[in-house]
Amino acid sequence: MKDIYVIKEGKRRRCGYTTGSCAAAAAKACVMMLDTGNIVDKVSIDTPSGIVLDLEVNDPRIGDGRASCCVVKDAGDDPDVTDGMEIYAKVSRRDDGGIVIDGGEGIGRIARRGLFGNVGEAAINPAPRKMIADEIRKVSQDGFDVLIYAPKGAEISGRTFNKNIGIEGGISIIGTSGIVEPMSDQALLKTIYMETDAIYEEGQREITLFPGNYGEKTAQELGLPGKGVKISNFVGDSILYCYNKGFRRITLVGHIGKLSKLSVGAFNTHNRVCDVRMEAFVYYLALAKAPYEVLERVKDCITTEEALDIVYAEGFESILGDMRQGCIDRIKRYIKDDGFDIEVYIYSMKYGVLK
Repeated sequence: MKDIYVIKEGKRRRCGYTTGSCAAAAAKACVMMLDTGNIVDKVSIDTPSGIVLDLEVNDPRIGDGRASCCVVKDAGDDPDVTDGMEIYAKVSRRDDGGIVIDGGEGIGRIARRGLFGNVGEAAINPAPRKMIADEIRKVSQDGFDVLIYAPKGAEISGRTFNKNIGIEGGISIIGTSGIVEPMSDQALLKTIYMETDAIYEEGQREITLFPGNYGEKTAQELGLPGKGVKISNFVGDSILYCYNKGFRRITLVGHIGKLSKLSVGAFNTHNRVCDVRMEAFVYYLALAKAPYEVLERVKDCITTEEALDIVYAEGFESILGDMRQGCIDRIKRYIKDDGFDIEVYIYSMKYGVLK
């Protein structure tokens, strides 16, 4: 594969290819080996993105009316836990001219309604299924049984989001474009949306959102209603998706460092997108008629925990309730529904849940 690059956060980063591309390439190579009786060491496939991949075939075997081989996943510069995994295909002929695709060892099974297939089916997404069938049809019109498997899949799956979205026992064969774009926001958002869908399909109509692990722990300690989803910095996208999905109540739990930004209208809280933490403190302190000297001290703070120390020491802790209400008001304005049921909890590592 000729290296392809994108620019992320000002750096040139190498793209990779998905488990779906690996599966399609391995399956195509197996069919070519069955048809010719010869070992295949390289194979080309077309991806939905329009990029042609020339991929190395590993561990090729022919015998007993079947062929097998693997293609090794390359995630490029993306921090993908499936990078370097062997994605195998085992292919045998069938008499009816059809192509039947299933998952074997290390490929997860769908355990919840609302995903991309029926409960019990192999977790092979529609795009990779189509890629597999399309690539086979380029070299043969015969029928084939195609088994996709990944020997390390069960081990690696514990480091993925699969359990959260209702896939058990292994990895998913995924990839709508066939190409891995390093540090893709869309890939993370898709996971958030899939987790949200799974909760909705269970019949839940209340949901809790939190940017990170500590927010999840705080939500559990508070005994909040509804199952939860970790949303990273995508506050606006996640809330809007939940609202449009049909949830009747959304609870947001986050650290003051994230939600201070939301309180003045920042709906992506990544520090490279915006950093208005101290501006938010100064804004609410000014509304509370804090002395100019207090505003100056807070403005020069590095962390929100440091700013909180000043707020409490100067007796302006009432602004924390104002910030919380600011978050609620901004969310309602964002979704354009003043009557929607939104609850927000803001916590500090030092002061706990802020009142």
